[in-house]
Amino acid sequence: MIVTNMLHPAPQQAMTFFAADDGAPMCMVNLLKFRDKAAYADGSEPELPGREAYARYAAGVGACIAAVGGNLRFGGAVTGLLIGEVEELWDMVAIAEYPSRKAMLAMVQSPEYQAITKHRDAGLAGQLNICTHERQT
Repeated sequence: MIVTNMLHPAPQQAMTFFAADDGAPMCMVNLLKFRDKAAYADGSEPELPGREAYARYAAGVGACIAAVGGNLRFGGAVTGLLIGEVEELWDMVAIAEYPSRKAMLAMVQSPEYQAITKHRDAGLAGQLNICTHERQT
């Protein structure tokens, strides 16, 4: 298994993901790895810990998710691993629920979301986003 943390999806990956919208609610499991120091594009605040830059993003993203009918379901620090092996653990797990992929796309394209992404990009070394759906019975 190859695991590669990234900051953003490749354009084709994003197009494929959002085109597969089935209108069903979904949760995104975010496995987050922070930079030691923030890396703002303009070079500002080079001593700010990456975790603190990401916290600035986190302070605003909940409202962006709520604006499209979603909610933050969980956020917490990774404290250990019980099963399996990885070279390096992620620092945090966050789970966000969206009414659909279309709603998530609307959020990431909103001006409010775009205004806070600089903090996300500055704080994260990379992440995995895993899309989940409730099991249909």
